Amino acid sequence: MESTTPSRRTFLTLSMGIPLGAALAACGTSGPTAAGGGGGGGGTKATYWYLAVQPQEGVRTRAVERFNKANPNGQITGTILQNDAYKTKIKTAIGAGQAPTIIWGWGGGTLRTYVQAGQVEDLTSWFAQNAAVKDRLFPSSFGAATIDGKIYAMPCETMQPIVLYYNKKIFDQVGVQPPESWGDIMALVPKFNAAGIAPFSLGGQSRWTNMMWLEFLFDRIGGPEVFQAVFDGKKDAWSHPAALDALTKLQDLVKADGFIKGFSSITADSNADQALLYTGKAAMMLHGGWTYGSMSTDGGDFVSGGHLGYMNFPPVEGGKGDPSNTVGNPGQYLSISSNATAEQKEIAKKFFATAVLSDEEVKEWAGTGAVPIVNGADSAFATAKDADFLKFVYGIASNAKSFAQSWDQALSPTAAEVLLDNIAKLFQLSITPQQFVSNMNAVIGS
Repeated sequence: MESTTPSRRTFLTLSMGIPLGAALAACGTSGPTAAGGGGGGGGTKATYWYLAVQPQEGVRTRAVERFNKANPNGQITGTILQNDAYKTKIKTAIGAGQAPTIIWGWGGGTLRTYVQAGQVEDLTSWFAQNAAVKDRLFPSSFGAATIDGKIYAMPCETMQPIVLYYNKKIFDQVGVQPPESWGDIMALVPKFNAAGIAPFSLGGQSRWTNMMWLEFLFDRIGGPEVFQAVFDGKKDAWSHPAALDALTKLQDLVKADGFIKGFSSITADSNADQALLYTGKAAMMLHGGWTYGSMSTDGGDFVSGGHLGYMNFPPVEGGKGDPSNTVGNPGQYLSISSNATAEQKEIAKKFFATAVLSDEEVKEWAGTGAVPIVNGADSAFATAKDADFLKFVYGIASNAKSFAQSWDQALSPTAAEVLLDNIAKLFQLSITPQQFVSNMNAVIGS
């Protein structure tokens, strides 16, 4: 995510079940490494930069190797870069008109900047001509690949929705049921507080953790079109009545002591917010699907013993949003550089059609404990250790009417930083909902 901390960026490129420590250890160097190279074939070569960190790196490299073996006269040369080094290098290369043929990314706001600069190919007609490629993928994955109604990227790899987790032992102890509505959430708050248990854990110092609450409230109250208007740069889009309602409800939850005391000094990067849930100090937590793996690793028998509950965010009474909607990370994305040669572009398109999310790659992604963005990928979950959770995540993604990209990823880096700053102030009750709206309207389109 373009405007957030390096550790969160790492989180969002991790598959579920991969310990954070392993990912951070892999980020110790920043230089590029050649991989999945030409394989000795002749003819034109396309170039492809992508991220390090195992096991994802291995899945990407093997996809290139399989493609090169099958296409000796149209090879792809892969270059592996660490997360932060990649973000710096790719922006510099694109700005200089020297991007690799295939551009790996997160879609959304950054992709929009590439489109506005004329640096990536319009793939709309290609997908129309290759309907079978598009039809295999979750429809929800195309939102972050689409700019002004046109498709500029091939969705790939895996997805991670935001999940409402809860501690079953704590719910049994207090004698309550998981919430089925926003009203239920507000009714649970005093019951947990009376029992000396924080209703919700929150690593508020990290700011993007706060954002997830607003993403769901905006959707459940007004539907995905409320934030879509912001993403589209419509004047005063933040002034929508549903936005003000959502901002007010959020502050109502803060004022009711819905979050653990001192949440603004707790970091998500340290996994302290997760520890509060699995140690029973908090009853619930709204967080990304990627936290399941670390809770399984670090939480003793919390996951293996069946004490972790999970669900999609409940509806808000009277809201227009579909309860099946979700938010988070709907996929990763591959674009084609406008500056590539015609031959290189054809190699990239053949890679998209025959190698990206092939049956073999789908099995490999599932083997890492992640959910590939392919219809029917759940058939690979039957023997997985975390089959129930993987099926739950697959169900959310495949049934979602809308899978909205995280706001700080959808917006430009400039607007995203202002957003995160104002969300933090909103949670700290240092600004009103109307002040938040005014501050955010001022950076629409920036």
